[in-house]
Amino acid sequence: MSEYEIKEIVCRTGKQLLADGLVVRTWGNVSHRLDEDRMIITPSGKLYETLKPEDLVMVNIHTLETVGKHKPSSEYRMHAAICRKKKNINAVIHTHQENASIVAACRREVPAIFDDQVQLLGPSVRVTDYAASNTKKLVKNVLKALSGRNAALIANHGAVCIGRNMDEAYTAALLLEKTCKAFIEGEFLGQVKTINKFQARLMHEFYLRKYSKEAEK
Repeated sequence: MSEYEIKEIVCRTGKQLLADGLVVRTWGNVSHRLDEDRMIITPSGKLYETLKPEDLVMVNIHTLETVGKHKPSSEYRMHAAICRKKKNINAVIHTHQENASIVAACRREVPAIFDDQVQLLGPSVRVTDYAASNTKKLVKNVLKALSGRNAALIANHGAVCIGRNMDEAYTAALLLEKTCKAFIEGEFLGQVKTINKFQARLMHEFYLRKYSKEAEK
């Protein structure tokens, strides 16, 4: 895809996050890999509803040098680190979505409770140790929580979802919110019954292999 096409995808995603209630005003951020060395990310302090392709910022994921008329989103270091660490990941979405943020504030790991959850997100959704925003420690904690996963909760902060394309990352964000809502409500009814860890891992691995083969057709 061209640079402009990727910028359009990022803009549309930001607007859709707002429409679906996964972000408010300027909170959260979205990025998409451009090539092996660069990514496109939302700017700092710009309202999603007014976002245009020319507002987005290009960031070198290795040097963190930026190109654009605006500053990159404050969590650009986290996005860049994910791109460096996970070569097959092209899209990153960071949100402060309600139910995921509640679970993150409680610092609870979400176990395997739905088939679709474990297929896309992984055998569980880990929560990071606490670290202040925009710090190297937060980046390190997020990378650890995302190991073998497509989503993680950021303690007392929000969530991060990733995908091989933007559609996969966005679906992960929606699925994470559904799962966290069910987890919260299930805990009120009684202990949530979980899927066997071995079965959950198999379902996740099968999804990854099957999706990759379909994507190649």
